[in-house]
Amino acid sequence: MSAPMPLDRILLYVDATEEAISAARYAVALAKRYGGQLTAVYVVNVGILQELFRARVFLEDEGAGMEQDLEDDGRDYLRYVEELGRAKGLLVLTEMRKGVVHAEVVNLAQEMGATLIVLGEFEEPLSRRDASYSESEMILWRAPCPVAVVKGDDLATGLYDGLQ
Repeated sequence: MSAPMPLDRILLYVDATEEAISAARYAVALAKRYGGQLTAVYVVNVGILQELFRARVFLEDEGAGMEQDLEDDGRDYLRYVEELGRAKGLLVLTEMRKGVVHAEVVNLAQEMGATLIVLGEFEEPLSRRDASYSESEMILWRAPCPVAVVKGDDLATGLYDGLQ
């Protein structure tokens, strides 16, 4: 069996940020240019919902509504990434998961034999706690393959717009 090509299985982590959209444009451009398969994943962070419920920030039925809202947002973001791919003649596979974000992304990368994970630029931490725990940073630390962090939008948009 031959070794996998460096960009033949790209995993894009999508969250509800503009940085994720920049990363999506970059990932579409890479997959299209190098003939790779692109899979986009959105993870509903049910752990944080459980923490908020335990902290009595909201009632259990409110949590269920919030979880549904997060799933709906995830579907919208994944659909948008599919449209970005379709506009450039690329089929984008999508997957929605529930659980601890970094664990689900790393598990999917292992399952699919990802050769690259693409992340959006990390948000600036607002507190010490945020600085010590970021889902994107945890993905970076635990990834079974190389990780590309897409900083800024100009390059990603330029590469994407330049595709035929």
